Amino acid sequence: MGQTQETNLASTLPLPPAIVSKGVAATELRPWGSFTILEEGRGYKIKRIEVKPGHRLSLQMHHHRSEHWIVVSGTARVTCGEQEVMLSNNQSTYVPQCTSHRLENPGVIPLVLIEVQNGEYLGEDDIIRFQDDYARTK
Repeated sequence: MGQTQETNLASTLPLPPAIVSKGVAATELRPWGSFTILEEGRGYKIKRIEVKPGHRLSLQMHHHRSEHWIVVSGTARVTCGEQEVMLSNNQSTYVPQCTSHRLENPGVIPLVLIEVQNGEYLGEDDIIRFQDDYARTK
């Protein structure tokens, strides 16, 4: 009975304005997995990225933004410039603007991470691809 009362009380509480006004975020599918834009504003964008086991994003760079990646679950192999690091749950890394980088899931479960982009322009067309497993050029 106590649990039912708690559930009823929680369901009557108003949601924070940001959640109400933003609605449900759309997920975009990619050959390597998917991403969902959770929030964006002037100079920043926050995404949830999921990479399928054994897949990787293109080796790429951005002229107008930097990125912070925080691993939520799974294992990430990150190439940033000349360095390669392995990250797991609750670890993070920074990708400076104009630096070649790649994100890869070498594990057997989906890699989930939060990406925070910062910069003057955050459009999906600010991607210069150097290598791509899916033959994409832009």
